Amino acid sequence: MIRLGIVGSNYGRTVQLPAFRADPRCQVVALAGGDAARTATLARASSVPMAHATWQALVEDAEIDAVAIATPPALQPQIALAALKLGKPVFAEKPLASTLDAARAMRDAARKSGKATAVDFNFTHILAWLRAKDLLDSGTLGRLRHIAVHWHVENRAVQQRLRSWKTAGDSGGGVLGNFISHCFYYLEWFAGPIGTLSVHLSGLPDDPALETTATIALRLQNGVPVSLSMSCASFSGIGHRIEFFGEDGTLVLHNPAADYMRGFELSLATRAAAQIMLPVQDAMDAQYADGRIAPVARLAKLWFDAIESNGRCKPGFAEGYRVQQLIEAARRSHRERRTIDTAEMMA
Repeated sequence: MIRLGIVGSNYGRTVQLPAFRADPRCQVVALAGGDAARTATLARASSVPMAHATWQALVEDAEIDAVAIATPPALQPQIALAALKLGKPVFAEKPLASTLDAARAMRDAARKSGKATAVDFNFTHILAWLRAKDLLDSGTLGRLRHIAVHWHVENRAVQQRLRSWKTAGDSGGGVLGNFISHCFYYLEWFAGPIGTLSVHLSGLPDDPALETTATIALRLQNGVPVSLSMSCASFSGIGHRIEFFGEDGTLVLHNPAADYMRGFELSLATRAAAQIMLPVQDAMDAQYADGRIAPVARLAKLWFDAIESNGRCKPGFAEGYRVQQLIEAARRSHRERRTIDTAEMMA
């Protein structure tokens, strides 16, 4: 049995906790949060045996075998480094950190410890996405010509003009850390490494300090061009849509729903057949009110597999660091107003 402690009483409690509990090999034994009294109340309500007033107490608890983190990016590195130093596997959120140096330290510590790490890039564990990946890998579309990503939603942070890591680029978040980090990971997962990128970032017309919108032109190392438009300030926006255009067909993932994870439809058109919808039934997802839980549970299973086998989980800290490099390249592109070759960021 893997005895797990979770640092973070919001996403960590509402999403990570039920996701980890879906695996019989895991027992969530502790919760830590910034408010000791609130954390104790939430732990009791969630039937978690222990509540810790600080993350340090949780990480150092000898009754805890592994640590999951659900904190803002700036805090995550010190928690992960402390856990790895004690020989405890770590499940982290994206992005890894608020700076490239901190993310590099996490990657290096994971390598040195040999312990399994995971990063919560959860979109790639949605069943419709896994089927789309199989179709791409099988050559159904033929040679890829280009990819288009349109992700236009309005999130609560923008609705309420909240000042937090989710709207502040200098805290490791903003549109790049909160949303585009997912895009960078899943584009490379779907179609191969990103070679170059050109980025323009912006905020609200009356509040430019809130980083809400990104317009990005990419070229993969294999030559495939990608257009990426993302805004979390799009009232009644299109949702999340990814289009793969090949020589022999077109594949589309589209979710118009407010739930970021649940609602993706998959369609395929080929030269030999008209466009059809490809139904995907997810029995695990149907068990939960929150569409994020089932994808996280699938990723957690891979992490538990790696813990038991002393192996490596993917995505782990190496992949998280790669995304951090791409985020840094994107910021440099916007700041310097030029196209960046990602080879400049490699280390």
